Amino acid sequence: MASVGSSTSTDNVKLAISAIIFAVFSLSLGDAIIKSISVSFPLWQLYVLRSVIAIPLLLLFIKWRRPDLKLLPKAIGWVLLRSFFMAAMLATYYIALPHLQLSVAAAAYNTLPLFIILLSAIILRQKIQPIGWFAIGLGFVGVLFLLRPTIDGFNLYALLPLFGAVLHASAMLLTRTKCKNENPLILTLFINYMFIAIGASVSLSLLALNLPQEVVGVNEFLLSGWVQIGLIEIIALVILATTILVGNIFGAIGYQIASPHIVAPFDYFYLIFSVLWGVLFFSEFPNTSTIIGMILITSAGLITIRQKS
Repeated sequence: MASVGSSTSTDNVKLAISAIIFAVFSLSLGDAIIKSISVSFPLWQLYVLRSVIAIPLLLLFIKWRRPDLKLLPKAIGWVLLRSFFMAAMLATYYIALPHLQLSVAAAAYNTLPLFIILLSAIILRQKIQPIGWFAIGLGFVGVLFLLRPTIDGFNLYALLPLFGAVLHASAMLLTRTKCKNENPLILTLFINYMFIAIGASVSLSLLALNLPQEVVGVNEFLLSGWVQIGLIEIIALVILATTILVGNIFGAIGYQIASPHIVAPFDYFYLIFSVLWGVLFFSEFPNTSTIIGMILITSAGLITIRQKS
């Protein structure tokens, strides 16, 4: 396996593509597991316990692969802000999962390249080419097919993955501009620190508020206090910690050993895997409108990637 954080003199396209596909396979599987346990497992407890398991695993990996690596980032303030955006992004996505088909949530979230272009234009003053505007328009037509904003068919939870895509795009801009010299392992480590900080803070706040059960019952995944866990939950947490670490590490490897415009299209395998897990785990079969929306959003994303290349 390529050394994370090191540079290579020649690209290894086949290995990079394999790494990206394996990364999104792992992340999509983790998201499917979170959707399946969201009925009985509070989000903020999940944030804390998953990272409590993930951090020691990651530190062992660093000691094995990069024993010389400093565990503090060069720009800690920007890294913390990036970590907050990433943790908040995943929170919005996870909150939506119990209320949406996995394929719908994944497709809405995959508007990420469109928001990267828009935020780059607004914040970095980068000019959007005509093909970029076409991609943005195409992508948001796909969103309309996906969300079906009619009075009796609109699901407000479908907006959350879109907001998550905005947060992720903000984190990616920080990665490009303020955190470009940071090692991806350290970025992953600090995201997990942020998971614990946010999860513990919200959990303590909910404990102090002591919300009545009728309020908690509206959304137990979001508002419930910690629950007792058994062997099945512990196994699920270990798998979740492993999937998020594998996804982040192999994703970083993929983008380090080949050009982004070559490997980025393979991120869209996440959609394919999400449909697969939706069918296998939840018997969720996407309807025609959802499939059209997924195709349009994926096409728009691929156009933006080719434009940036």
